[in-house]
Amino acid sequence: MRLAPRAVPSPDASALAAAASPKVTATSSDERDVASAASVVAVHADALSPAQTLRAVPSPDASVLAAAASPGRTATSPDSGNAASAASVAGANAAAPSPAKTRAPEIAVHGVSDKEILFGMAAPFSGASRELGRQMKIGVETAFSQINDAGGANGRLLRLMTADDGYEPTRTADVMKSLYDKDQVFGFIGNVGTPTAAVALPFALDHRALFFGAFTGAGLLRRDPPDRYVFNYRASYAEETSAVVHYLVKVRRIQPKEIVVFAQLDSYGDSGYAGVQKAVRSLPGDNPDIVRLGYKRNTVDVQDAVDALRAYKGQIKAVVMVASYRAAAKFIEKTRDLYPAMIYTNVSFVGSTALADELMLLGPRYAAGTIVTQVVPAINSSATIVLKYKEALAKYFPGESPDYVSFEGYIDGNILAEAVKSVGRDINTEKLVDELERMHDFGMGLGAPVTFSSNEHQGSHKVWGTQLDEAGHYQPIDLE
Repeated sequence: MRLAPRAVPSPDASALAAAASPKVTATSSDERDVASAASVVAVHADALSPAQTLRAVPSPDASVLAAAASPGRTATSPDSGNAASAASVAGANAAAPSPAKTRAPEIAVHGVSDKEILFGMAAPFSGASRELGRQMKIGVETAFSQINDAGGANGRLLRLMTADDGYEPTRTADVMKSLYDKDQVFGFIGNVGTPTAAVALPFALDHRALFFGAFTGAGLLRRDPPDRYVFNYRASYAEETSAVVHYLVKVRRIQPKEIVVFAQLDSYGDSGYAGVQKAVRSLPGDNPDIVRLGYKRNTVDVQDAVDALRAYKGQIKAVVMVASYRAAAKFIEKTRDLYPAMIYTNVSFVGSTALADELMLLGPRYAAGTIVTQVVPAINSSATIVLKYKEALAKYFPGESPDYVSFEGYIDGNILAEAVKSVGRDINTEKLVDELERMHDFGMGLGAPVTFSSNEHQGSHKVWGTQLDEAGHYQPIDLE
């Protein structure tokens, strides 16, 4: 925030003498006071909010000092006698400094300037899951660009800084540190992945930085009560897998023992598998544990999972996949001929468009019938929010096709911007969190309003069903 203008305090003798001589640099008492305050702040830095840093207030220049020393004279050529006389007066009064001299330095908010607010995103922009990061970035930037063209948030532009962690948690810590310390971001939006979130989340919490709209439905971001600085738009993996299990059992009439899970061998796969298990336990009857097949993150090495499926002695009619798009496509490719009637379902993290593209390269019979649960409305609908998203996407990213991941990023960006606007110019992390917790029934045309509170940091619990047709297009299906 900016401090209001104030009267320039009377300079001391050394300052006036310096002003009288162009060869000597004037040092104002304000500068010494700020330096002294800065040294005290350095000693007590742990008492400050981690989201805040101190910025020194610039001192008045020589012309201001000279004007204060001799009213009516120019600062460039003061009379030496007047300067000396004024200096003696200033020296006599040095023991009684003006109260204005002791003001605190202006406090600057990390990642916020007069003109912009910086947000960071740690996501894969290389490797097997790079399309997820690329689409999430496009979505958030589409929202920010639209908002900036309309005047920004209280006169400030919203900017996104991105960094590539390759969907590998071993790289995430350095990426988060670089975004926060080097790029000086205010908070984080749209980080991609569960295993990477396990590293990014503690960093954000340690720095009391906002962690908003991550592209994951994992439970570690949905604690009860919620972590103060963590907000999610999307439904959880538990909600997605519960919806698909109930669809398979109640609509498709499949027995729980006829369902297996194909899941990534990490916390993402663990979260999805736990959701399926929980959903099955809620069903009537004595149902066995669900069989889990797996593959290693950032690979398409699914052969062990295929072999395990073939070796299973029971009848399998459906596979719930908790995987990335390339691994999911490879698994379908290797098992479709073995199980022609198999029902394949995926959670939203798979990357719907990327999955459809991979399957259509194999042929329509690999794509047709594949189900993906979504946390946003169908992108081929005519809902208000969908139409606004498509219009903005065409304007700011011409040539890019609508995508479920970028649509989610667009929604994230709009929700966050609405809260930023509501805070006003005097923004910091604590005020923004308070404002988000006051956001109730925010209507975006999603079919259900977005609501947060101090006890609920997940804005939506809605799950939509979609299914690929032979042309590789997603059609809505009723999960109930």
